[in-house]
This record gives sequence, structure tokens and C-alpha cells, in this order.
Amino acid sequence: MDTLAAILSPKIGNISRRPIQTGGENCSLKKYLPHLHLKGRAGLAEIRCAIGDSSPREAMAVDLCTNAPGYSVSLLSTSEVLDRLNENQWNRQSKQQFLAMYSSIFGGITTDPAVMVIPMDDHMVHRGHGVFDTATVVDGFLYELDSHLERFLRSAKMARITLPFDLPIMRAILIQTVSASKCRNGSLRYWLSSGPGDFLLSPSCRENPSLYAVVIQDQSLPNYGGVKVVTSTTQIKSPQFATMKSVNYLPNVLSKMEAEDQGAFASIWLDDEGFVAEGPNMNVAFITEGKVLLMPRFDKILSGCTAKRILVLAERLVKDGRLNGIKVGNVAVEEGKAASEMMLIGSGTLVRPVIQWDEQLIGNGEGGPIASALLDLLLDDMKNSPTSIRIPVPY
Repeated sequence: MDTLAAILSPKIGNISRRPIQTGGENCSLKKYLPHLHLKGRAGLAEIRCAIGDSSPREAMAVDLCTNAPGYSVSLLSTSEVLDRLNENQWNRQSKQQFLAMYSSIFGGITTDPAVMVIPMDDHMVHRGHGVFDTATVVDGFLYELDSHLERFLRSAKMARITLPFDLPIMRAILIQTVSASKCRNGSLRYWLSSGPGDFLLSPSCRENPSLYAVVIQDQSLPNYGGVKVVTSTTQIKSPQFATMKSVNYLPNVLSKMEAEDQGAFASIWLDDEGFVAEGPNMNVAFITEGKVLLMPRFDKILSGCTAKRILVLAERLVKDGRLNGIKVGNVAVEEGKAASEMMLIGSGTLVRPVIQWDEQLIGNGEGGPIASALLDLLLDDMKNSPTSIRIPVPY
């Protein structure tokens, strides 16, 4: 179907306060023109469309323009925009509080949520050319910041995004942003973009990368109860993009929504060979009947920092006899559904037992002791691990 812009663009007149000729006394579209005189709240803008003939296509276009007679779009001053941004934050209903933001665009940190914005011409916005990562703030320490930063730089290299600063400076910026937020328990998210400048497809003509970071405090109470998952019918990303933590999360969003539509917590993706892959924003792990911790390989999915830490912590359960081994490899769906335990692992999820996959109960349908033990180990690690894992924040 022809778009309105395509229909009108060849005939549209200049935006002006001056009257525009309609193209002849017999133009049947003259009756539409009064409805096209739009004035902003300040009365400073008036748009008049002048069409030179009365073709049915153009009549349809003008008719589309007049579906909301009396509605006008305000032309706002800078101060009015700021007022509305503040009003939007005031009326926002969310359990997440945004405590601080760093932006390389304005070269500093703000604690005003109303101005935590990024330019529309940033290629991360209109082309999805950006990568991101996270770190958890626990008792005033950044947990696993360095391992997340390592993945962050790897994603940036895969996305061909140059760095605006070297690693020590970026690390310092992130730590100082958390410090400015005064947040002692929350999360840090940070993005690297190919940057603003235009609305073209490729940013190759510009070397203007941008770095953003936001500190978030979630008021929701933690929930470690068992959940239901379903097999996703949303197409999984190819390994090239699944192994990169880019901002292109539309498949992940649709997979999550698909699960919610079925009353489930998350969907489970299968890879191109039919093996278990991952969830929309978490890794998956199983405990076999032989008491082996089994986790899918990372060569086709995102290399989860929390999942890898779990593999290290699980060695303690091998030593005390609660586990007989740890294995990373291909996991068939039938093998996964037959496991004695199944769990979701991620920096936001931590360790959450899965009690049902599709119509199949996992184990006894109540969660299991190994998932509970791994959660305890992770929570303790987040609070008591050495400074090589936990970075102190100087408040």
C-alpha cells in the first residue's frame, strides 16, 4: 500500500505562512485544505499542503490527513521539553529507579533521570549498532566487573565499534558512575555505540563512538522460586550474533513474550542442530541422574559470566560429593527434560530452578538440592569473594 509520504511528496508545497495556490479553480481537493492548517500551541507553525490535481490517490492522502480534525501538535521550546521530560519521570510507574548516568556525549555524570537520554541520530538507536553489558552492585562492590568488561570489549570488536577510551579509563568511568549514584545494591548497565552524527546505514565515514552507563536500583524483592519454561518457536540468532552481546534483542524480547503468553517464565531456544541452547537472557544448566552438572557449550550462544562463575563454584560440590562431575557439551532436549534438576542462570536471574518444561515436570516438580546449593554459593561469592572478583566502589 502506498504510504502517505509517497503519495504527497511529489506535490507537497513548502512549509510557509504564505497562502499556496491550489492548482486551479476546479481542484476538488480545495475543500480539504482548511483542515490541513495546523497550528502549534504557540501559534508559530502553519503547514499547508497544495496539490495540483484531484487524482483519487491524492484525495485519499488528504483524507488520511484529516482523520483527526482539531488535533494539533505542539511546537515546544527547550524549557517546555525539559518540563515534560521531568513530568514523564514523575508519572513513570516502575520499580526500577535510575540513580546516575554517564554519557560521553556530554562528558560527565548526571543524577537527574529526566535528562538520561541519548541522541536520536546515534547509530545504536536507529541502526542497532551497539553492544552492552552489565555488572551487579552488592554491598558497595561491583561483582565480576572485569569479566563483564572483557566480554564487552570482545563484543565491541565483533561489532566493529572502536573504543572511545582505553580500558582503564572506561573502568574508572563505570566505577565513578556507581560512586556518584550512591547505590550500594543494584546493577550497572553500560553501552558502547558507533555513535551519533547522521541517519546513514554505516558509520564508517565517522570515528565518533559513544559510551553510556546507567546505575539502576530495583525495588522488587528477589524471587528464587521454581518456574515453568517452554520451547521457543522464535528463531534463535545465528552464532555470529548470539555470541555477541549487542543491543539487537528483538528475538530475545519476542521469545520472552512468547513464554509469558503461555504462562511461563522464559522460553528455551534450541540451536540449529536441535540441541539445547539458552534462554532469552540467561543460560541453562541441568543435573543428570548421575549427579553431573551439565551445561550447553558456549560456541553458539552468549558466554554467560555468571554461568562460567557457577562452573567454578560447582567444583566445591564435587569435592564434598554432592556432584560427581561437571560437563559442558551438547544437550539433547530429551536428556534435558529427563534431568533430575534444571536451572536458569544469569546476572539478573542468579540461579532459578525450573520445575516444568513444556508439559514435562523436571524431577519431582519442586526444584532440587543442587540448584539451591549453587544459589547459596553464588550469593556468598557475591558478598565475600576476593577483590579480584569484587571491585570496591569509593563512595
